[in-house]
Amino acid sequence: MFEHEYLLKQPLFFLFIAFSLFLSLGYYWGRRRNKQIFLSAFHDLVDIVKPDEQKFTNIGGTIGYHANLFVKKKGAVSQVDATITMLPRQSLLYMPISKLIMRHDRLFITIHLNRAPAGEGHLIEKKYAAFRGPKIKEADKLYREEIKWGNLDFILYYENIKIHGHLAGLMKDLPGPGNLRHVALIPREKKGFVFAIPRMKEVGRDFGPVYRWFSKILAG
Repeated sequence: MFEHEYLLKQPLFFLFIAFSLFLSLGYYWGRRRNKQIFLSAFHDLVDIVKPDEQKFTNIGGTIGYHANLFVKKKGAVSQVDATITMLPRQSLLYMPISKLIMRHDRLFITIHLNRAPAGEGHLIEKKYAAFRGPKIKEADKLYREEIKWGNLDFILYYENIKIHGHLAGLMKDLPGPGNLRHVALIPREKKGFVFAIPRMKEVGRDFGPVYRWFSKILAG
């Protein structure tokens, strides 16, 4: 006989079994969901950039991945680096805490440019900037304008009127930001930056026009 047979008659025992099963199923569901999100995001990036070489690295188990996309053909862009960090969906106990801290999945994209843009500029969502957004170096030296982009409030930083025109043109081309929360031009580093929320099958829709915009403004 089972030495602790009396436990089988305790409601708490069955609750423990059910809770353990719930956590196990949640773990496999969370891993699968995170894999779907990162594969969808990186597939869209590769489809847009069309790199000559590519490298993918796991940096955080099921919650972090990095991509290096190398572009050898002549053009505005030489390389695109992307890092995606995701909510720990595989850990149902930690997920609520993570939602409070991170709020959502994150996709950081760095575009290495073959020549410097005409000045520095940023389009950054106001709530993102206030909550956990990047600190813009020497922001006091840039012009600042609060604007509405779609249904979200953004802050437009620009170094000169040409950059203002470029960023205004991007907003005109896109009726709303979608999942974009920050687009930046950094001439001193010859780089562009994009931050977006990587929702399933929406990265291509959000990033594609911005990537083409970088080529357009460097050609003009």
